[in-house]
Amino acid sequence: MSNYQIKIYNSAHFELWNIFISSAKNATFLFHRDFMEYHKDRFEDYSLLVFDEKENLVSVLPANRVGETLISHQGLTYGGFVFTKKTKLTQAIEIVHNVLKYLSQEKITSLNIKQIPSIYTNLPSDELDYICYLLDAKTTRKDSLSVIDLSKSHKITNSRKKNSNRGKKNNLTIKQEDNFELFWNEILIPNLDNKHQSKPVHSIEEITNLKNKFPENIRHFNVYNKDKIVAGTTMFLTENVAKPQYISGNEDKNELGSIDFLYAFLIDEFKDKTYFDFGPSNESDGRKIKEGILFWKESFGARTQVLNFYEIQTENYVKLENILL
Repeated sequence: MSNYQIKIYNSAHFELWNIFISSAKNATFLFHRDFMEYHKDRFEDYSLLVFDEKENLVSVLPANRVGETLISHQGLTYGGFVFTKKTKLTQAIEIVHNVLKYLSQEKITSLNIKQIPSIYTNLPSDELDYICYLLDAKTTRKDSLSVIDLSKSHKITNSRKKNSNRGKKNNLTIKQEDNFELFWNEILIPNLDNKHQSKPVHSIEEITNLKNKFPENIRHFNVYNKDKIVAGTTMFLTENVAKPQYISGNEDKNELGSIDFLYAFLIDEFKDKTYFDFGPSNESDGRKIKEGILFWKESFGARTQVLNFYEIQTENYVKLENILL
């Protein structure tokens, strides 16, 4: 097996890291350091860079450390090893082998991976899924994402059409906004507090800063009934996927049809993407499904894509050493 040099990320790697991410086959703007570092105070960053014998950067692993566990990455929706467009399976095996051996020597006993779903990659990128099988990795969780393939016809049920048309009859309007405060303060924060006793992952300041850094990837829309905000959504946009990161409406959302009206607009607005990702409808580490929410998503034509979570014992790197015939 080839030997690779492993380095822990530091600020001197900022530009090199981002250049690599921009041309990788399985990366999105979430892996850009400007995105990862908005919450750097919450995590002990332990991201890794992998260099070949000619000192070429061949892979990165966005990650944070918690004790003897490396996690890819708790602050990101998905993660895993990021590879170049030229990376083939045998090289991917060698890269993972070297990283696991390095981690084992550093007394990190396990690596937890939340694998990027294939809809977000630019080329087939299931090397890690196969490697996890070779490593006898433990599947710790599976989330079921609801996804519309926008490149194909998808049927929206009559009930969704009816509710969306209710929004039209109520003369609701949708406006793209650069200011998040109205939605955050009047809709999102109160709803999360009342229903889940929680807060948005991003503060107003954080989402505003991210929007300023990634104006093409983060867009926000509010729904108005006359001059009053009644719903809104913040969209995260990658090359292939449109994903609502936040969506919420006031207590009149069913009567007004505001949420269905908004989603019908968004699906059409981003029809140039390949996929529309509603996200998961799971609880209890993926073992429970919120049936009503799932039904609602599927009534727009969404179908299931799985998000896999793995736990790898780093000492198992030896299992990758004699598999090539």
